[in-house]
Amino acid sequence: MDLTVILGPMKSGKSLELVSLLSPLQYTDARHRVFQSARHVRDAGVVSRSGAALATVKATSLASALDEELDVVGIDEVHMFTIADMLVVRRLLERGTRVVAAGIDLDHRGELFAPVRALLELGPASVTYRRAVCDRCRSFSAVYTQVLEHGEPMLRTLAPSTALPDDGTYAYEARCRICVVLPEKVTVAAA
Repeated sequence: MDLTVILGPMKSGKSLELVSLLSPLQYTDARHRVFQSARHVRDAGVVSRSGAALATVKATSLASALDEELDVVGIDEVHMFTIADMLVVRRLLERGTRVVAAGIDLDHRGELFAPVRALLELGPASVTYRRAVCDRCRSFSAVYTQVLEHGEPMLRTLAPSTALPDDGTYAYEARCRICVVLPEKVTVAAA
C-alpha cells in the first residue's frame, strides 16, 4: 500500500500534519494504530505545538504492529526507532497496510538518521518536508535541529544516527543553515 513520510526539524509542524492525516480515522471502520517511540517522554501521545493531539501506543519496537490486522499504521518520532523497525514497515507495506511516518530527518551532525534513510529507501508515495522558523534569526528557513547541552551547541562525537532522548536532558532548537553549529566532520586521508 502507500507510504507517506513527513520530515523536518523540531517545531516544523510534523506532528500537526500527522494528526491532520490520521485523526479522521477515528470516525471510520479502518483498523488503525499510531506508534510513538517510548524514548519520547515529553508527551503521552502525538501532540502538536498548536494543541492538536492523537492517542498513541508507546513502543520500543514496531514489531507488535505485525501482530494485528491493521489498515493504517502511524509512526511518530520515526527517527527514534531502528533500522530493524524499518523492515517491519516494509512487511506492513507488503501486506497492504498504509503507513504514515513522521520524524526529524537530520541528526546532531546534520546527517540523515539511519532509520530515516532506510524508510526513504522503501520508496514512499509521498514525502513532505517541513521547515521551521529559526530560533536564532527568526527566518522561516530552519532545516536543522540544533542539540543544546547546557545551553551550548553539542559538538561532541556520538555514534552516527544517535537519537537523543526527548526527556529534558538536552534542549533543541530549530536552526537555519546559517545559524546551525555542526560538529566538524572527520576526514580520513587515503593512504
